[in-house]
Amino acid sequence: MPADILLQATGVTRRFGGLVAVRDVSVTLARGAVHAVIGTNGAGKSTLVNVLSGELPASSGRVELLGHDVTRWTQPRRARAGLGRSYQRTTIFPHFTVIENCRLAAQAQHQRPMALWSRAERCDTTLQRAQAALAHAGLATVADRLAGGLAHGQKRQLEIAMCLAPGPQVLLLDEPLAGMGPEETERMLELLATLKDGHAVLLVEHDMDAVFRIADAITVMVDGAVLASGTPAAVRDNPDVQAAYLGEAVA
Repeated sequence: MPADILLQATGVTRRFGGLVAVRDVSVTLARGAVHAVIGTNGAGKSTLVNVLSGELPASSGRVELLGHDVTRWTQPRRARAGLGRSYQRTTIFPHFTVIENCRLAAQAQHQRPMALWSRAERCDTTLQRAQAALAHAGLATVADRLAGGLAHGQKRQLEIAMCLAPGPQVLLLDEPLAGMGPEETERMLELLATLKDGHAVLLVEHDMDAVFRIADAITVMVDGAVLASGTPAAVRDNPDVQAAYLGEAVA
């Protein structure tokens, strides 16, 4: 695997009994690039992310992360190896502070099984990682607020920060713009653009304007399979994609 290719899935299929949710999908994630996966509801996008992250095992196919065959690795093992992900639904701890949410995420990577008698919140390493992640996500000024009191857009930013805190190289982001207004969307797009530095990013998103602004490559899924994959310009001009999904949205 070339050094700039951080995650590569080849021929991935996921079956649920007689239902094939993902069918023979291949995708490559490179450092410094955002690869968007688009498709209508039920196209298999989130199932693909779950397979790549290890939350669901692949029925067949191969997944490589940083040059290692991780097809049979569990989600925690893939996370420790350098993979982070966010979810469609908010997964923060609303009754904890913003910094504590982020510190707990960092702690998952920097575990101290021998430090039985020291308080975890006093670990300088996890605190520094949490502070750096919050600064990257634009939340340093609200670090001591309760996470449940943040605006919706800030909660989504916090989820990105929690992804960053353990120090992953690959980020799988499942609809980070969901439910956002125009101003919140703009802030998130600015944040997503900064994530390309040092990371490979897979983005699942329904906002087509946002996708075509931020993505370096796009894969279009229909009924669990890849309809088209390529540059935004090539996907935009693909007649099969226009007929199946885009319509006049990017005309």
